[in-house]
Parts: sequence; structure tokens; C-alpha cells
Amino acid sequence: MKPVLSSVLGGYVAIVTAGAGYLAITAASPPALIPEINVERINIREPDGTLRLAISDHAHMPGLIYDGREYRHPDRPEAGMIFYNDEGSENGGLIFNGSLKGALPTNEGSLTFDRWHQDQTVQLVSTENGSEREAAIKINDRPDRPMDLSRAAKLMTMPNGPAKTAALHAAGLEALPRVYLGRTPDKDSVLMLRDGTGRPRLELAVTEAGNATIRFLDQSGRVTRTIAAP
Repeated sequence: MKPVLSSVLGGYVAIVTAGAGYLAITAASPPALIPEINVERINIREPDGTLRLAISDHAHMPGLIYDGREYRHPDRPEAGMIFYNDEGSENGGLIFNGSLKGALPTNEGSLTFDRWHQDQTVQLVSTENGSEREAAIKINDRPDRPMDLSRAAKLMTMPNGPAKTAALHAAGLEALPRVYLGRTPDKDSVLMLRDGTGRPRLELAVTEAGNATIRFLDQSGRVTRTIAAP
């Protein structure tokens, strides 16, 4: 027996209607939520696999990643998230740590943005080491060439001095501070502007007691003029 055309059409319409109703109901429903997730590290990647963001505890925090190669970081004891550019190379991050060391409270938080294949040029930082505290915005100049990361870990362990300064310069790892705005460990509020060699040239400061000054400095760091509040 051949099916009646009207019956076939009726069944087809019923199926389509049921399907449309289901889609309408599911589309209106909120996506399923996961109340809680516990992980040690999350990698966010582009469809082609390029790493764009790593969210990690301290134990699994990545090293320095540039051009698809990972280098050991000389000093990264924090947890947080690391940003990566379109090429998958590190270009900033948000990191944080803190604990009681004996009876001494310590704390650090830092949001940074880097130059291409270089270190941070902009940093928002808050640090605490007992009674010594700092909160500031820092702007740095970096060399116009990529860092030599194969030497970074070794150079960072060198004692401070002319030899370390020269080695950091040769490896493209030095930073020239240009702008500082913050609350210093001395409890002063300071805006410090430096020239292209990192020398301080203009300082606006207000001490904890309320004394306000503007100081002009020459290339040798000597104060040439001071304007004090009356």
C-alpha cells in the first residue's frame, strides 16, 4: 500500500516542529556550569596551537618562552598568569606571592608589559618585606635588540657591580628606568623623571610628614635647584 501524501507531509511537519521546539528550548537554556574546578595549570591556545596565556601555580609556572623555545627563568617564585604575543613569545604577565617568613610578612604583586623579545617596559608593582613597603608604577627603556636568554640565568646570579652591569648590557638584559611614580620604602610619595641614560633629572616628592619639594638635577646627579613648599 502506498502511503497517502497528506500523511507523509503531516509526519514530516510534526518532526520538523518537534525539532524546532527542542532547539528553541535548548537555545534558551543557560550553558551547563561547573561549580568548581581544581587545576595546577591552564594553557590558553589559538586554534593552531599557539600559546597565548598560561595560568599556573608556582610549581608549574613556565620558564621564559620565545620563538617556541623555553628557557629556565632566573628568578620566578610566584604564581599567576603569563601573557604571550601572536608568535607565542612572552610579553608580560600578572604574578603574585606572599607569606610569613618567621614573623616577617612578605608580599608581592606585579602586572607587567614587555617589549618584543625584551623584558618589562611598564610595571605596576606592590611589594612588602616586613615594615619595608613599596607601591609604584615604573616605566623602563629596554635595548633595541632581543635578549640573549641563553645567558640570563647565569648573569642574574652574579654579584652586583661593574662586571655584572657590563655583562647585562652585552646580553641586552639591562633596564634603564625612565619614570617612577609611587610610595617609596621611605614612605615618601615620589614622581621621578630620568633621562635616556637613566640619570634622575627631576623629582617631585612629598614626605610622610607633608614636606613637598621639587628638585632639578644635572647629569652627575647634583641638585641644581630646589623648590620647596612655603
